[in-house]
Amino acid sequence: MVKRPCSKLLRISCRDETGLVHKITGVLYRGGCNIVSNHEFVEPGTGAFFMRTGFEGGSELAELRREMVAALPAGASIDLTASGSRRIVAMVTREPHCLGELLLRAAHKDLPAKIVGVVGSRPDLQGLSESFGVPFYLASTTDCSHAEHEADVRRLLGEIAPDYVVLAKYMRILSPQFVADHAGRIINIHHSFLPAFTGARPYQQAYERGVKIIGATAHFVTSELDAGPIIAQDVQHVDHRFTARKMAAAGRDVEKMVLAKALRWVLEDRVFVSGNKTVVFD
Repeated sequence: MVKRPCSKLLRISCRDETGLVHKITGVLYRGGCNIVSNHEFVEPGTGAFFMRTGFEGGSELAELRREMVAALPAGASIDLTASGSRRIVAMVTREPHCLGELLLRAAHKDLPAKIVGVVGSRPDLQGLSESFGVPFYLASTTDCSHAEHEADVRRLLGEIAPDYVVLAKYMRILSPQFVADHAGRIINIHHSFLPAFTGARPYQQAYERGVKIIGATAHFVTSELDAGPIIAQDVQHVDHRFTARKMAAAGRDVEKMVLAKALRWVLEDRVFVSGNKTVVFD
C-alpha cells in the first residue's frame, strides 16, 4: 500500500486508558485537521500507549498541543511537528558499503534527509563522500589518544549541528559522555543478529560457532556496547561452505539494507523507544 504523505505529524506515548483514541482524534477534529494516516499500539504488560498520526491543515501546532495536554493523562509525551528534511552526519572508518548506500539514497531523495557531512577516523572514504558532493572531515587520528580523537569529533559535530549521527561502520567505541550528549540521536549498524556475537569480529565468532544464519542489527547507541534499543534486523542463511570471510561478504548486503531501513523509519518518526525496546510503525 502506498503511504500518503502528510504535512504534519502527531506522536503520543502515555499510559493507556479508556477513550484515548477518541480524545486525540476529537482534538484534531475540533481543530479542523484531516487525518491521513494513523497507527496505535498498547504494549502488553506495561499498559503503555503509543500513537502516530499524520494529518493536514487545522489549527496552529501550539494550540493543538495545549488541547492535547489538557485531554491526555498527566505526563503524556506529545510531539507535534511539521514535515521536513533532517540533517545527518555519517561517521565511518574504512568500509564503504553502508556509506555508499546512504549517499545514493539521499542523492535520489529516497531518504527524508540531507547528509551534511561525513566524519572519518581514516581518510579512506573521502573520495566516495566527495563524489556525492558531501564534505568529508578527517577527525584527529595520527599519534593521538582516543580522548583527543573524540574531542575533535565533538568539535566537528558542534560545527555541523546534525539532527542525527549515523555510525556507518565506524569502528571506534564512543565514550559514555559522548553518547549521553547525543542520547537518542546516534544510530549504529552492528554486523550480527544481536544479542548474539557482540563486540569485535562477529563473523569470525559466527563461523567458529557454526551458525546457519547471519544477520545485521541497527540500533540506537547507549553507553552499553551493542545493547541499545533495536530498530531493525534481518538475516541471511549460510551453510558449512561459508568461511568467515564469505560470511562477512554476504553480511555486507544485509548490513546496508538494514541500516537504510532503520534510518528511514527514524527519520519518518515511526520509532518509539520503550525502555530498551522499540515500537516501530512501519
